[in-house]
Amino acid sequence: MEYRTLGRTDLKVSLICLGTMTWGSQNSEAEAHAQLDYAIGEGVNFIDTAEAYPVTPVSADTQFLTETYIGNWIAGRRKRDDIILATKVAGPSRDPIRQFRGGDNRLDRRNIHQAVDDSLKRLKTDYIDLYQVHWPDRPVPSFGARGLGALADGPDTVPIQETLEALADLVQAGKIRHVGVSNETPWGLGEYLRLARDQGLPRVASIQNAYNLLNRIFEIGLSEFALREDVGLLAYSPLAGGNLTGKYLGGVIPPGSRRDVSRQFVRYDLPNQPVASARYVAVAHAFGLDPATLALAFVHAQPFVTSTIIGATSLEQLRVDIASAAIRLTDEQLAAIETVHRVLPDPCP
Repeated sequence: MEYRTLGRTDLKVSLICLGTMTWGSQNSEAEAHAQLDYAIGEGVNFIDTAEAYPVTPVSADTQFLTETYIGNWIAGRRKRDDIILATKVAGPSRDPIRQFRGGDNRLDRRNIHQAVDDSLKRLKTDYIDLYQVHWPDRPVPSFGARGLGALADGPDTVPIQETLEALADLVQAGKIRHVGVSNETPWGLGEYLRLARDQGLPRVASIQNAYNLLNRIFEIGLSEFALREDVGLLAYSPLAGGNLTGKYLGGVIPPGSRRDVSRQFVRYDLPNQPVASARYVAVAHAFGLDPATLALAFVHAQPFVTSTIIGATSLEQLRVDIASAAIRLTDEQLAAIETVHRVLPDPCP
């Protein structure tokens, strides 16, 4: 397993980060613990979760189970010092996560402090290594949306400075070690960095955005921030919601798959997705590679990527995903990928 430095911190995180979004819905607690045991045994030391998980699908009956499962594993295995633990605070949404406990999902001091304390209890730990803002408080094009015709900040929109000041309180208190952002724009990342520099606030260590063969938008604008400012990408959805594995080709939706159980995820339901996915799968087969291995190895190879977040619903999927860390694509394989990209650039931004 390769390890890379997280931003300008002293943390070395594994190239593979274990994602947990399905735990509590598609995966039982026993399956979650088995995945953790296997991943740690293979050298993975980076675990990513969120207070909003699981979201496959979103349900009041399963809310918070993912962090709870991880916390039970930490308490049972007593391996807290062996992992770098990342979680996230949710931003505004139609179904506020903290509403019934006095919060309203804004990214202000009250909400963030409450969210951290709740996550710490569920995770059964005294500190979080990387605490991330799951999505901005302000209206931005995200989760596949395009464009911003006008600024739509409302009277309740929380300024980034207030959010970062609240996170600074938690760093000072020792509840979190480092901060990160997710689903953020170039302007937003630049503002976080400016405030850290000008106001002496915590510096963002990472950005967690979608990045895969069907969506390479990160390369435009954000990749330069990542490289020049040492804010590496934690790439989520590296298999484009499973589309790059080829399992959905021909319109097939396997029972129990994400597209079967999580109908709210429409980011990859776009016209050019099937043909692009088919061409990347064909490239993989032409070189004797598993399609998932090709897709993941491409993400690993990018210089702005710190870690690739993989999620699996079975140990077999997890084995293939983790094994991809040892694969280095050849110039010929990369050229074949670029040939497809030039014809079908970013069909699912």
